[in-house]
Amino acid sequence: MRERWKTRFTRAVERLGPGVVTGAADDDPSGIATYSQAGAEFGYGLLWTMVLTYPLMSAVQLVSAHIGRVTGCGLAKNLHRVIPRWLVMTLVGILVVANTVNIGADLAAMAAALQLVVGGGQHLFVIGFALLSTALQLFLPYHHYSRVLKWLTLSLFAYVGVLLMVHLDRDAALRGMFVPENYGKDAITTVVAVFGTTISPYLFFWQSSQEAEEIADHPGQHPLKRHPREAEDQYRRMRLDTLLGMAFSNLVALAIMLATAATIHAHGAARIDTAADAAAALRPIAGRYAFGLFALGIIGVGLLAIPVLAGSAAFAVSEARGWKTGLELHPRQAKRFYAIIVVATLAGVVMDWSGLDPIKALFWSAVLNGLAAVPLMAAMMVVVHSRKVMGRFTAVPLLLTLGWAATLVMAAASGFMLLTMVAGG
Repeated sequence: MRERWKTRFTRAVERLGPGVVTGAADDDPSGIATYSQAGAEFGYGLLWTMVLTYPLMSAVQLVSAHIGRVTGCGLAKNLHRVIPRWLVMTLVGILVVANTVNIGADLAAMAAALQLVVGGGQHLFVIGFALLSTALQLFLPYHHYSRVLKWLTLSLFAYVGVLLMVHLDRDAALRGMFVPENYGKDAITTVVAVFGTTISPYLFFWQSSQEAEEIADHPGQHPLKRHPREAEDQYRRMRLDTLLGMAFSNLVALAIMLATAATIHAHGAARIDTAADAAAALRPIAGRYAFGLFALGIIGVGLLAIPVLAGSAAFAVSEARGWKTGLELHPRQAKRFYAIIVVATLAGVVMDWSGLDPIKALFWSAVLNGLAAVPLMAAMMVVVHSRKVMGRFTAVPLLLTLGWAATLVMAAASGFMLLTMVAGG
């Protein structure tokens, strides 16, 4: 009996992939900084954002997965069917710039976290992390590399571990998960930042491309449009994979907000600009073990997120241009695809050495993501509802409703962000 359950569990884990990796990558070091600031400044007051975003981000990512699995092509290639080519290239260009800035900020956060733990030179750590991440993508076949990414998701449990070392006000935490209590300008700005961090364009491209990549890498799998008999099994897998992945992502974000609320906010709200700031602030309050777990989590999830950021940029550009794509291909077989990965990561290293303020860079990255997210999400909803693109596998009404709701929420968040910028300028 035990062996049978062990076999079933192993098979279930092996079927998980794009959704779980995508969800984990959502909690990248820049996201950790945003969630940490929410907890440090507002305590338990913004926990409700994680409850609200879960069904919305799950719907959007499930739409992305459906598009990739049904058509056998990534998101960028399918967008050409519903919006003009110039608009696709504009949105892809915005994505590449935003991803590159995010890579630079994540590399800096990982290096700062390692420096806090072991000392040493931050710039050298940035180079080391960049080389490691790029080498894994260039020289490890995807069917092996995807396993590495899945294992790296375990690093996020560090933030659950931190919760075991701090004292939580359970009543306040439960109230904060369901009752919004902060309505000031700063709180609303932070809510916008949380939404922008949680529902990000690069995740749309990544999950859609990974579903298409799974088809290409497994001879027995096909686009659902061509083999409808596979649909029931694949839809069940995608739902499980995506819902678990997004639940994992939001639970970790919730753990980060809880940990910083119970420690940093409880001892006097502090300004958190980077994930490393949050780790450093925890040390005198929660102890060296909590600090160490927080810092190591930053490094682990950064090693997961950087390939997703660089890879999603490469998939988006290559699909939009009609170039060969695929992490399973040797670099000689897809030179331009891999060149984008290398250049995006290298640009992130240059950012660190340039002296550019990473906080300002991340702010503008968030602005770019906000500008790109709404038209991308609207176009995705048109694609997934189109019989011309999806055949008989257009989205069901519930998925369409939640997807459009997420689009409207992001439109409101982006609109508020722009109004704030104009008023502040």
